[in-house]
Amino acid sequence: MSIFEPDEGALLVIPSLSLPQEELRSIPAARCYEERLLFLLLTLRRPGVSVVYVTSLPVDGAIVDYYLSFLDDPDEARTRLQMISLDDPDTHPLSEALLRRPDVIEHLRASLGLPREDDGGAWMVPFVVSEYEERLAAILSLPIYGPPTALAHLGSKSGGRTLGAQAEVPTVRGFGDLRSLTEVERAARAMSPAPRLMVKLNNSYSGMGNAILTRDDRPITDCPTSFSAPDENWATFAEKIAERGAVVEEFIEDRPLRSPSALARITPGGTVDVVATHEQVLGGPNDDVYQGCSFPARQEYRAELSAYAERIARILADRGVVGLFGVDFFAVKAGGGYRTLLCEINLRIGGTTHPFGAAVLTTGASYDPGSGLLVHEGTAKHYVATDNCAAPCLRGRTPGEVVKLVQEEGLGFDRERRTGNVLHLLGAVTEFGKLGFTSIGDSAEEAAELHRRTVSTLSRPA
Repeated sequence: MSIFEPDEGALLVIPSLSLPQEELRSIPAARCYEERLLFLLLTLRRPGVSVVYVTSLPVDGAIVDYYLSFLDDPDEARTRLQMISLDDPDTHPLSEALLRRPDVIEHLRASLGLPREDDGGAWMVPFVVSEYEERLAAILSLPIYGPPTALAHLGSKSGGRTLGAQAEVPTVRGFGDLRSLTEVERAARAMSPAPRLMVKLNNSYSGMGNAILTRDDRPITDCPTSFSAPDENWATFAEKIAERGAVVEEFIEDRPLRSPSALARITPGGTVDVVATHEQVLGGPNDDVYQGCSFPARQEYRAELSAYAERIARILADRGVVGLFGVDFFAVKAGGGYRTLLCEINLRIGGTTHPFGAAVLTTGASYDPGSGLLVHEGTAKHYVATDNCAAPCLRGRTPGEVVKLVQEEGLGFDRERRTGNVLHLLGAVTEFGKLGFTSIGDSAEEAAELHRRTVSTLSRPA
């Protein structure tokens, strides 16, 4: 089972942001992140595949048309696609709201043709697996392409440190499994002589559960601290530590900070693959909030990233984990090169998944583990992706207008050369003046130049 290349059957896509809601509220257009998995509409190029895609609010028809335009026969593919909306503007997770809608659940059952005994069956593909997704899957009797919640601790910050030790993967110096401010204080003092420390909540999203502490002789609550989430302070952070647990780690001082990531997959049959490596682009007040990525990771440590991620994936497979997940690292200068240190494990679809999926499904390229490159007919494909192209001039425009602008400027996708842009988060354009895109080229330089030109074009007043 590969969500990038399913042979047949139905995909029920539940892009619910079943994550800490207070952190999501600090991300502009967070609800539109339900559109991150729309690249899965491109799997409809396989005639035996059908897709049912559920969202909280309707997806603009121009956005659906845009994705189907990548296919040879958009009209035929549309007959195998159902877009279902709850028309629910509230801020709770989609899957939680869906459980309160038995009418929609029955509609899903009918749409999927359950039970399906004459084809490849059906799978639920969630953005993240929580108790809500598991309850929905049980009601529909569907397998989930993701890890069970009983194994969620393996993807926590503390769980990642434990797995790193078991896999003999070098990890950032620190302490895990901290459950109180007192334990964090004790761990911080044991980290001498490191002057700056990173305190991270066990379960957080996009760096929003982080705090950078500049330590001195005072209690940590009196030391200079920069929280990644707005309006955070030690009183609110202490409550979250007690609720979720935390880790304390040495702050990596290298600048520019290199934070490469490996994307790995475990099939339901237990097969392990590392499918990509990326350089993450980080921003925010502490330069620890995900903004985008480029493919592939630097050659100096690409192979080491893959080897370390594979070791971790094999342990996770033995524990019963299924699906896609990301392994984040730091690449630290050492002598004339770099050494990589495990940062964290994200047992869910992450920020590098949709750029990779868009690149694979539009170019037809395959990942070559030996070189760490995506290759199509002997040509390597590179890309640069962002989730955060924002400009005041974009606010008020429609998704269709933005698609037309990109195409008219010669920045769209060229199906013959298999290069160009694949847009995403288009639903955030009108209200927030924000979108994302993946710029694909036949070289790193071509991809970077296309990306630069696209940012410039989209930021230019009409």
